[in-house]
Amino acid sequence: MKANTFNSDARKRPVNLSLNEDLVAQVRGLTNNLSGVVESLLADYVEHERQQRMAKARTLEATLSMWNAFNAKHGSFADEHSSL
Repeated sequence: MKANTFNSDARKRPVNLSLNEDLVAQVRGLTNNLSGVVESLLADYVEHERQQRMAKARTLEATLSMWNAFNAKHGSFADEHSSL
């Protein structure tokens, strides 16, 4: 089981959402805790997005590191063509 990445003891507050009426009716047939289901889905979404952003940052960092290593070894492409 994954750990919560948010304070599950934080106070609850009402929010307005616009949801598909048919979908809400179907969910009501499956659970009487729509708020709990939505909260769980939002927590999963936040964790997924956080992981995606961390992966992208790691990829960018690795790319930058490789580029800097290449540049240190071979120099800049612009150096050959610069008129300065």
